[in-house]
Amino acid sequence: MAMRKEVLLAAMMLALLVAAPGGALAACEVGQLTVCMPAITTGAKPSGACCANLRAQQACFCQYAKDPSLGAYIRSPHARDTLVSCSLAVPHC
Repeated sequence: MAMRKEVLLAAMMLALLVAAPGGALAACEVGQLTVCMPAITTGAKPSGACCANLRAQQACFCQYAKDPSLGAYIRSPHARDTLVSCSLAVPHC
């Protein structure tokens, strides 16, 4: 079941990147968060690369949370735990 969620999340992220108009997500690259999928979907400890990518994408969290295809993952308890584990503030969108 977790593998299906990871594949679905990766497919949604890819679709979002492909569908975005040129330059619209220049600063917000949701594909960089794929390294965080184990932490977000299963609650595993986030890797250093995950935390670094989250820091780089921090300004985009509310945009991702409002996206119908990503919001459930971004607002999930595991996503919140991942942010806390990476010493990042949980946004209030």
